[in-house]
Amino acid sequence: MTWSEIAPLLWEGAQETLYMLGVSTALTAIGGLLVGVLLVLTDRDGLLPAWPLHVVLGLIVNIGRSLPFIILLVAIIPFTRALVGTTIGTEAAIVPLTVGAIPFFARMVETALREVDRSVVAAATAMGASRREIVVKVLLREARPGLVSGLTITVVALVGYSAMAGVVGGGGLGDLAIRYGYQRFEDEVMLATVAVLILFVQLVQVLGDLIARRLSHR
Repeated sequence: MTWSEIAPLLWEGAQETLYMLGVSTALTAIGGLLVGVLLVLTDRDGLLPAWPLHVVLGLIVNIGRSLPFIILLVAIIPFTRALVGTTIGTEAAIVPLTVGAIPFFARMVETALREVDRSVVAAATAMGASRREIVVKVLLREARPGLVSGLTITVVALVGYSAMAGVVGGGGLGDLAIRYGYQRFEDEVMLATVAVLILFVQLVQVLGDLIARRLSHR
């Protein structure tokens, strides 16, 4: 294939990949943040101790992180079909992307929150801050650099996940690489797709590192 034929395919695949990444990242950030905060709050020494709930949440997160994405992709096909009405295309790919990434990011959130200096939390408690204020104004605020770094790592993982979604017709650059680069033996398409994916990862990593440094006050 010539570059004039490859370029439109790359542009369309890149747009689909960016759409999948944008939506799944937003959903993952919300879901992972909620689960991660709950993991910290419900621990034995948390602000809302609930050990049975903590154990159940931890088990669900561990199971989610243990499944290879390609297996998860196939395993939740009935759920994906029930949710979006199809198992093919970018809309369908967003479901397993989000389901696979939320447990991953939740652990990142938990780790970032546990690194917050306990003395800061104790001082806020002594000043009469409510649980909500401690979570929002102390824990989440102090953990911002770690949260951004965790989300950056998660988005990089999502880039790889989105490429794997192409195996089952998920659209995007992965689908382009499978249909043209692999099935039609178009090495130029495969190399171009890999180059664009590498560019995506580099941009995400540089941007994430920059934001994390700006937020850090150490």
